[in-house]
Amino acid sequence: MANYKKKRIKKIKRNFSWIGVVLFCIFFAIAGVITVALADVFLSMFIKNKADGGFAFAKYMAGVYESAVDKEDVYETLDKADRAYVIKDKKGNVIHEHGKITAANKGEEVRDKLMMTGTLGTVSINGLVSEDADGNIDRAYYVIDEDGQITATSVDTNSTEEMTSDSGDKTYLYSDTEAQYITTYGGEVSIDLLLFYHDYVSKPFNEVFTDRDSIVSLPYWIGYDVDGGDNLFIVQSFVNIELSDITYILIAIGLIILIAGLLFFTMVISTIVNAVNNRRAVNLLFTDMVTKGRNWLWFVYRGTPFLAKGSTAKNNYAVVNLVFVKYRNYCMCHSLEQGEIVLKRVHDRLKRLVNKKEMVVHVSNSNFALLLKYNDKEELNARLNSIINDLSSVDTAHSFKFQAGVDLVGVYKNEKGRVVKRKDIDIEREYNNACEARTTLKGSDDSGIAYFDQKMIDDQKWIDTVTERQGYAISNEEFKVYYQPKYDPVTDTLKGAEALIRWINDDMGFVPPGKFIPIFEKNGFITSIDHYMLEHVAKDQKEWLDQGKNLVPVSVNFSRAHFAESDLAEQIRDSVDKIGTPHKYIEIELTESAFFDDKKALISTITRLREYGFAVSMDDFGSGYSSLNSLKDMPLDVLKLDAEFFRGENAGERGEIVVAEAIKLAKSLNMRTVAEGVEIKEQVDFLAAQGCDMIQGYYYAKPMVKEDYEGAMEAE
Repeated sequence: MANYKKKRIKKIKRNFSWIGVVLFCIFFAIAGVITVALADVFLSMFIKNKADGGFAFAKYMAGVYESAVDKEDVYETLDKADRAYVIKDKKGNVIHEHGKITAANKGEEVRDKLMMTGTLGTVSINGLVSEDADGNIDRAYYVIDEDGQITATSVDTNSTEEMTSDSGDKTYLYSDTEAQYITTYGGEVSIDLLLFYHDYVSKPFNEVFTDRDSIVSLPYWIGYDVDGGDNLFIVQSFVNIELSDITYILIAIGLIILIAGLLFFTMVISTIVNAVNNRRAVNLLFTDMVTKGRNWLWFVYRGTPFLAKGSTAKNNYAVVNLVFVKYRNYCMCHSLEQGEIVLKRVHDRLKRLVNKKEMVVHVSNSNFALLLKYNDKEELNARLNSIINDLSSVDTAHSFKFQAGVDLVGVYKNEKGRVVKRKDIDIEREYNNACEARTTLKGSDDSGIAYFDQKMIDDQKWIDTVTERQGYAISNEEFKVYYQPKYDPVTDTLKGAEALIRWINDDMGFVPPGKFIPIFEKNGFITSIDHYMLEHVAKDQKEWLDQGKNLVPVSVNFSRAHFAESDLAEQIRDSVDKIGTPHKYIEIELTESAFFDDKKALISTITRLREYGFAVSMDDFGSGYSSLNSLKDMPLDVLKLDAEFFRGENAGERGEIVVAEAIKLAKSLNMRTVAEGVEIKEQVDFLAAQGCDMIQGYYYAKPMVKEDYEGAMEAE
């Protein structure tokens, strides 16, 4: 149980402390990956957009080269473009080159890169406008087809005019009306690219790609198959980054950093808040609502690990169950609120009386748990007495009593005598032992100290043994019926008997009733025993009746636990009738304590039993707090006087007066009397003189087995 609680508490602490941090790390990692991916996509798109013009121009140069009839003449034209380029055959041999060539030496590598540039497509661009030298509105567009050829196309509802440039190898298109232009370059063509083509026709090669606003130029190489795929045309181009581009990039990076920062700040705040809430929740979990100090859960959670530590192994500790005696009475006389105030004072006083290496908590109601360090038992006992004396005056208007149950946790040593850790320690078990020790003081209202010892362990083991074997014992009839006769003190004749139970087991031998009856009364098995005894007595009486023996009534004890059953009288009647025994030979004996339960139900059960022909007696009258009012109300047949009346220092004087008056009272109420526990002749003579009807005790006979009792009946 302690381990389960410990795991649950750790789980709560782990959930509150780490789940936010773990989620934060996961979320931030994902956010980082997404941010990097977005940045990569952004830069890729940015570079690609910047590189598009270079692809177009490179394709144009390749087209110029391939469309030329005389290759030697076209080199002069291409060289004017002021771009480094190289033409190679399939084997990588250079056919012609211009400028500084830094491209790969292997043509196939460049060709592979070229194949990944994309597929040609179709894009529609509307409203491309420029002005001619005279300020007129011109519309012109150069289209590069898949073969690298340069054409000009216009769709115009009014007029279209085609012209040729001075070089004779370019086509112009002029239009004064709306026009649509179509290109097949790469499937991604921008207006800037189109304007670039338009401007190109009126500018020399060396001016077309000059960008004076660029502050960074990044070179790259583009290759195209030419001459039917026999050769490779490789052109150098540049990604020109302008000041405005840097501004956009910085803005984008700033936004990304801002968003990431906000997310980071939000998660950090959330984690801090979560940690604070965790601490508050754990403190609340470990706080006692009455004393505002630590509670039992904290005692269990911290106590067991503390005792199991190596640093505490060499020290003795005592686990103490400290109880505020009659705390409930104090609350009844004052108030529950006032009682809780006193409990807080007791707790605060205890906190001052223990040191930092010790523990004190309020467990429940009037119970406190302490863990105290000690050197020897004598020193510990003196300290506990001092604590109890100190607490007795915690309220100057009252003097309180406290009882302490103690379980000692000594030093653990191995076979070699060396101190070892207490690996199997469980503070809940030790506290339970302390509580068990404290129960030995329950009969007293005074302060006191009791220590848990081996006898208590042995007693508990015995209880476990009895509980484990009780079912088997009753089914195998290990319980035997003994009979103790009751005699008339005047005539010395047999007048009745009481059925008493004995347990005879092959392993345990003869077990006296005082060793198991109290256990059965606590665990509820006593009800099965009572019915067992009734059945066996009824069978014996029926057997003796059939044999013609001189029967007398036999009393059978029924525990107070039975009287919660509203049909008890009917159960007894039916059980006896099933065997066929006349009811007059069965007497039902109730203990005096039963008369303090549900009085109305008890009277109803007694009345019905008497109606069914059973005699009813009160056992042990005078052993507790007998009430004359109970005798007035209860329709009893027999009153049994407790044996304690005939024992003790004043048994011969005051005891005789009480017995004599009790006998008179019973006779006045038409009840027969039985005196039990009588052992000497003087007591018999006194009881006979007072008119006592029967005597049960060692003077006449001890409890005996069935066969011996049969002999007592035959002797009459």
